[in-house]
Amino acid sequence: MSNGWVLPDEVLREAPTYTPRPGELADLELLLIGAYAPLTGFMTRADLVSVSRRGRLVDDTPWPVAVTLQVPATLAQQLDLTDPARRALVLTDSEGAPMAALEVADVWSIRDAVAGVGGTVRRLGDGAHGPFQRLRRTPEEIRAMLPPGRVLGVVADRPLHRPQLAQIAHAVRTLSAHLLIMIPVGEDGTGGLPPEALVRSVFAARDRMPPATLVAVPFSRRRDEISDALLLARVSAAYGVTHLLSTGEMLSGAGLRVLVPRELAYDNRDGQWRWRDDIPPRNRRLALSQAEIEDLLDRGFPLPEWHTPPAVAKELSRARPPRRHRGLVVFLTGLSGSGKSTVARGLADALREEGERTVTLLDGDVVRRELTAGLGFSRADRDTNVRRIGWVAAEIARHHGIGICCPIAPYAQARAIAREMAMAAGAGFVLVHVATPLEVCEKRDRKGLYARARAGLLTGMTGIDDPYEEPTDADLVLDTTDLTVDEAVQRVLHHLTETGWVEPRLPAL
Repeated sequence: MSNGWVLPDEVLREAPTYTPRPGELADLELLLIGAYAPLTGFMTRADLVSVSRRGRLVDDTPWPVAVTLQVPATLAQQLDLTDPARRALVLTDSEGAPMAALEVADVWSIRDAVAGVGGTVRRLGDGAHGPFQRLRRTPEEIRAMLPPGRVLGVVADRPLHRPQLAQIAHAVRTLSAHLLIMIPVGEDGTGGLPPEALVRSVFAARDRMPPATLVAVPFSRRRDEISDALLLARVSAAYGVTHLLSTGEMLSGAGLRVLVPRELAYDNRDGQWRWRDDIPPRNRRLALSQAEIEDLLDRGFPLPEWHTPPAVAKELSRARPPRRHRGLVVFLTGLSGSGKSTVARGLADALREEGERTVTLLDGDVVRRELTAGLGFSRADRDTNVRRIGWVAAEIARHHGIGICCPIAPYAQARAIAREMAMAAGAGFVLVHVATPLEVCEKRDRKGLYARARAGLLTGMTGIDDPYEEPTDADLVLDTTDLTVDEAVQRVLHHLTETGWVEPRLPAL
């Protein structure tokens, strides 16, 4: 890709704007800071084809995976590559602030309503926003800070407990290398931790590791382990890493040597971590799994000191409090007339009686009137409706409240996005499928919607001429055909109590 830039500022002021998806925003930041060098922008079709066939860009530079940008087809139609005044696109961050300008060199159709665009990017503004800016140094800045010789890179995508710290210390001694800790902050964290909490937990372990340089890297996973590993190796090399310590499925690449550590275990004879096979079975204690760590935190139990340094444990307990003190989104989905709104109101009343946390009910009809007025009932509008509800509920839960939602939410993808929003906010998400059969819902047709749809007077009615995608990931399934409202509410409360989201109820007054 060319490093040239010809678009004047007056063209950019008139250019259309677009907010890329989170993974694309992370790629954009890596492009802007030079971590994807020699790439200077999102790939064109020619580069994509070349990478997929040969693992190289068109200019024969080795490159592992695609780095792409997708936009709505309606936006792509506004671009004209033959007109210098209409080939610019301003890319904004998630809050709508201009982040970069894209000089579009290629546009192509991907599928209905979606297009791909490629071209060179240039930063707009200083780009300084978000927490821990002092750690967001460019690869060039980090390389200038590193001492000569070997550099051991560690991608700290999870908190560092004693077994990981022991592996790091051993690798540093073996290589006589300087340590570079790279903390991914381009996504919403792992293990239920937001990026800021991950950074704090890594800093809390700093006194337990060899002298190190720490850097926050805007890396976002692609949910493809091979692509992740190849890109991580490429980015690590850009930051000056010569050897990479594997923390999972890691492949060699970009000229790096990858170290795969042996499994350590705790030796209760002297409190040291050693290679597992060097410890007699009776004296061996294996490291806790991620699921075990999360379970202890969810139930409010302290992490054992033999496994986790106290300072790290303190940060984790702050970031992931017990479920009974954490925010929660309860998302009820089902056909119109299934009883979801009635159950949601009863649930909200019961939780308000307990007074543990603030409770907000986001009822479908009220939301349509106050939050999403003007939206129709097309698939796109319905997805937008659910996305807005999910965002508001996640913000309620971010501040340790309980958000109860009860839209029809007929499409699985929109429900999945609502779950992701809650998890990204550090909250819980409980999906309740109110699976009352269609024939029962039709008999309860107080609004006459089903009758009108059957008569052809109403189109787009979920369950009649528009599909309802039944959840396969529901945490609780209710059929209210033969349940009273109180019985249905009690089943939801029982599930929330059994899973630790609410305290057991007090005896009735």
